[in-house]
Amino acid sequence: MRIVLVGPPGAGKGTQAVRLAEKLAIPHISTGDLFRANISQQTELGKLAKSYMDAGNLVPDEVTIAMAKDRMEQPDAEGGFLLDGFPRNVSQAEALDELLVTEGIKVDAVLDLEVPEEEVVKRIAGRRLCRNEPSHVFHVTYSPPKKEGVCDICGGELYQRDDDSEETVRKRLEVYHTQTEPIIDYYKTQGLVVTISSLGPVDEITQRALEALKREKAEQ
Repeated sequence: MRIVLVGPPGAGKGTQAVRLAEKLAIPHISTGDLFRANISQQTELGKLAKSYMDAGNLVPDEVTIAMAKDRMEQPDAEGGFLLDGFPRNVSQAEALDELLVTEGIKVDAVLDLEVPEEEVVKRIAGRRLCRNEPSHVFHVTYSPPKKEGVCDICGGELYQRDDDSEETVRKRLEVYHTQTEPIIDYYKTQGLVVTISSLGPVDEITQRALEALKREKAEQ
């Protein structure tokens, strides 16, 4: 299957992407990994992306799309792939459709991980990291340390990242609603969107997603 994974920050996309890709035996293609790989390997696209990033500018859609195209053309993606973090806006979704048409293939399903906004804020703003390396992660509600502010594992100081503050999380949600959420409506017109709740244990969410994708495939 060729799947696009969408959902707000804190919906658990990264966790579910890895699990679903493994279960479905398809590669997990994330925007972050694409950028890191191209930059570390000093590809032409990587150098171009880095030039924008070093200047403090957003990497243009066409560069991101070119990276995704190159990755989707790798042999391990012939039988399908799971896109995580791409497309990020409607113009990228349109470009992806055009790209796939030239290859004679299409997106099979768009998996939308749904989670209430206040739960997103609670999940991210409650996260605490250990300052020591490797950094261990705790959560003030879901996995609190035995002693507040102290890592259970190494005794290091726990802290909240600046971009995990409630104010920053709400700004990230605004960006998601403005830029990324419209792709759900875009794909709904094609009858491709499968929405599931991203609440509950990780294993249950994975199973929920697999069953929803199976139903979607059977209906096509």
